[in-house]
Amino acid sequence: MKQKLDVFVLSDGVGETALRVARAAFIQFPEMDTTFTKYPFIKKDIQLDNILAMAKDKHAVVLHTIVSKEICEKINEFCQDNGIVYYDILNPIIGTFSQMTHQTPLRKKGLLHELDKNYFDMISAMEFTITNDDGQNPKGLLEADLVLLGISRTSKTPLSLYLANKNIKVANLPLGPTTNLPEQLWSVDKKKIIGLTNDTNVLLKIRRQRMIAYGLDPDTTYSDSDEIKKELDYSNEIYNELGCPVINVADRSIEETAAIIMEKLHFNGYQNS
Repeated sequence: MKQKLDVFVLSDGVGETALRVARAAFIQFPEMDTTFTKYPFIKKDIQLDNILAMAKDKHAVVLHTIVSKEICEKINEFCQDNGIVYYDILNPIIGTFSQMTHQTPLRKKGLLHELDKNYFDMISAMEFTITNDDGQNPKGLLEADLVLLGISRTSKTPLSLYLANKNIKVANLPLGPTTNLPEQLWSVDKKKIIGLTNDTNVLLKIRRQRMIAYGLDPDTTYSDSDEIKKELDYSNEIYNELGCPVINVADRSIEETAAIIMEKLHFNGYQNS
């Protein structure tokens, strides 16, 4: 039987940073039955008192990214006084940088999510990517920062949306022996094109599961191994003709594939090692 653990994630902002750190840490302990509860926009009031009281009652672990020195000290002192395991994620780093740079931190919450130019660039990239998903707008291929190519179920759309969240304007285009490639593709800078591929057995499994999820017969041409091989062969021919890099997404997460793409194309500061 798995050991149960409550993790309270506190933030004076939206709390996404704290939650991601918490999940990244506790995923290393798969034998734990961990429940995460996020408490965003924390203030020094009765709400915080109630949260800390619940943490004490449930013997919860408290992780927080509180920037306010006053609130941070209240949480840390309460946890110390009541034997609560806690981790202050941001302030040790802020303190180290302050000593190193001899500068006083702003201690202003929400700076990461302010509506600055970077934020609006991200919204623009998202809108562009949605408009240019699945070959909807061939002219967009020439305006994109990145063009993703691949046969069905090679993660084109989720990858496109993930990269758009990194301020990258993405257009993606489905490939197949019976599809007509838009003429604009051949005018795209080859340095902006990435070909996606997958293993036959992985595609077979994914496509069968997709048909079942739709309540349809899984044994169709779409999920036939010979047809999948034909599609893969066709896509490889196109990639060779274009001379573009190819990434196999089999057994790779969206985040891992995106990191490889960003490194290959030097997006957002990534450089080849």
